Amino acid sequence: MMSYTNIKEEAYIANMRLPKLNLVLFTFGNVSAADRAKGVFAIKPSGVPYEDLTPEKMVIVDFEGNTVEGNLRPSSDTQTHAVLYKNWSDISGIVHTHSTYATAWAQAQLPIPIFGTTHADHLTVDIPCAPPMNDEMIKGNYEYETGFQIINHFKNLELSHKEVEMILVGNHAPFTWGKSAEKAVYNSAVLEAVAQMALLTQQINPSAPRLKDSLIQKHFERKHGAGAYYGQE
Repeated sequence: MMSYTNIKEEAYIANMRLPKLNLVLFTFGNVSAADRAKGVFAIKPSGVPYEDLTPEKMVIVDFEGNTVEGNLRPSSDTQTHAVLYKNWSDISGIVHTHSTYATAWAQAQLPIPIFGTTHADHLTVDIPCAPPMNDEMIKGNYEYETGFQIINHFKNLELSHKEVEMILVGNHAPFTWGKSAEKAVYNSAVLEAVAQMALLTQQINPSAPRLKDSLIQKHFERKHGAGAYYGQE
């Protein structure tokens, strides 16, 4: 019998970080952690309060969205996670929250402009916002279609999911991903902080300009470029 202990533990730890980082209220969010070699991921069970979670309660699902192990129903967003894992083979962690500021931008159906160096430390572009889903997709397999709503928007913008590990889904909320569940949670926290800063920036100065290209490149390259010098070796 195959063991999924490692990804259950990884998913549990990552899910428990969401309330600590003020990224969720009640049960408004989920994290999954994938094991690429086994073709499965562990995800939070649907509607279970965070204080009641344990590693054993994480549900194991394959990349087609089928439950492989677990007695509880997986997150209602499971099909979205499955679509992203199946189509983006280099990610192993996904987070979905309804964090306040990022969700507000999603509800406004607007990308988050790159106003400052905090944003540029992580991305060189605005944080994208996928347009609201069309009625036919909504009437179909909604969560499954949400995965393609994300993928198609990246294709339309000619963005790389390896370079931009976050998105707002119009009228809905944010999704983030990464090489691990831990990195996906980090990206979710960064997204929320940048979303709040951008809102305050526009309130203070509605005509605030985007960050100039030289600063964007400088801040991104010093953390991620060939000659990066931020942090310790």
